[in-house]
Amino acid sequence: MAEDRNFTLKIITPERVFYEGPVSMVEFNTTEGAIGIYKGHIPMTVMIKPGILTITTDEGKREAALHAGFVEILQTQVTVLAEVVEWPEEIDANRAKAALERAEERIRRHEPNTDLARAETALNRAMARINVLK
Repeated sequence: MAEDRNFTLKIITPERVFYEGPVSMVEFNTTEGAIGIYKGHIPMTVMIKPGILTITTDEGKREAALHAGFVEILQTQVTVLAEVVEWPEEIDANRAKAALERAEERIRRHEPNTDLARAETALNRAMARINVLK
């Protein structure tokens, strides 16, 4: 019976096929807010906002840090085209913490030549990495 509720999830980055297989649900952040997708979801395309990607399969849940990209949602298949997506074991905690501190400092100082949107994106990416390690 579990097969009836599953759909195919494919997550692709420029470097690799990160994940491909049957899932019962996938959750992630979009530029419009958080979204959870089940089989039969209304077809749409959304933009990814950095955060935690949660994949639910018959074996349980698995989380990863998901960064910028696009998602095509069809009724029986979801395809994620991501710049970067990382399993917790692929993340260097010290490097993520240093990136978080750098982004926070850039935002705090807010100098005239600081690209605030870029600093906020860096902050969100660092937070996604740190949060997926918890």
